[in-house]
Amino acid sequence: MINEMKLSGRILIAAAIVSIVISLSFAPGASASCGAVNCFVVIGSQQQVPQAGLLTVNGIYNYTPMRLLEGTSGVIPAVDQASRQMILDHHKETRTITQQATLDLNYGLTDRLGVQLTVPYMWRTHKHIDGLGEGGANGEGDPNRFSANGIGDIRVGLKYNVLPTLRNMVVLGLGVYLPTGNTHAHDSEENIMESPTQLGRGQVGLNPTVYQSYELIPHLLNQFASASYRHTFRNNDGYQFGDEYMINAGLNYVATPWLVLTGQVNYRYLVHDNFKSSLSRSATPADAPDFPGEPVVLDPTIRNRAVPTTGSTYHAFSPGFQVSLGQLVESSWTNMTSMYFYAQIPFARDSNGSLAQGTSFVFGLTRSFQLVKPS
Repeated sequence: MINEMKLSGRILIAAAIVSIVISLSFAPGASASCGAVNCFVVIGSQQQVPQAGLLTVNGIYNYTPMRLLEGTSGVIPAVDQASRQMILDHHKETRTITQQATLDLNYGLTDRLGVQLTVPYMWRTHKHIDGLGEGGANGEGDPNRFSANGIGDIRVGLKYNVLPTLRNMVVLGLGVYLPTGNTHAHDSEENIMESPTQLGRGQVGLNPTVYQSYELIPHLLNQFASASYRHTFRNNDGYQFGDEYMINAGLNYVATPWLVLTGQVNYRYLVHDNFKSSLSRSATPADAPDFPGEPVVLDPTIRNRAVPTTGSTYHAFSPGFQVSLGQLVESSWTNMTSMYFYAQIPFARDSNGSLAQGTSFVFGLTRSFQLVKPS
């Protein structure tokens, strides 16, 4: 027992060191985008493989606000898909709020192999000042609002438990994001909103994952960790979202038979996006008498360009709890049913002068159904 606990402690320390090393390696080049991100936490019923014939249904609500941090300007480039033009210093960000309701289905094909389907429905609002150097009486720009709701990009995947022992679990997964989300929603001026703010990414994405858990003290305390990677191919508007890396680690403590307390540390790194476009900049007072005026062309050649204010580095601590309703109240309605809540609280963020994810919240309900009796 002592040797096993020491081994698990080493695993936790190693995961923390890897997270710190990666964040220190990437942080100097990190930046933020005009757009939105979603809160992310590890939910065990999403990561694990159900036993053969068992269907686990997760209903999840996610609230993620983004705002400017103190001392940041919020001035970022515009990405104009219609004219394939990137205009430097064209927007001033105000805020973004994303709400997402997710239906997550996990089914055990065997005791070690499972299939997963995740369907998100999103509500997103975004505000910024548009047309710096171009709009307004003195080039101050014009207020602009974007609001959209609908299905996001659906994910389908397979998972395989490579270490199904009483105290250990290691699950490898491979998911594919389908381009089902809307990519051509319009803002308040009836212009197509930029790709990073749309509900979908407009192209297929690949998403390998790994999840590990170990019972430090059987039926009382367990440790878990996860890592994932997402790569999205370039969409038909010439926009390619940057790769995403996530690392999470935490502990679950069984306080009572019906209450589990949990805490986890979350890390996300987003690589800068890429846009196939020409390059311009917003007019400045130095361009008078053509100020306010049209953007100044810097390079008319349409080629692949890194979007300088995209990507981010984000660290958060997420405390939460899970209530087993079946243990609390015995009935056919509460059997194999639980509810959970998490608050994701950031403690280190690099947003490069743009919007940063604030404290976010996750509510969820899980229920399992034995569709096929195990043999």
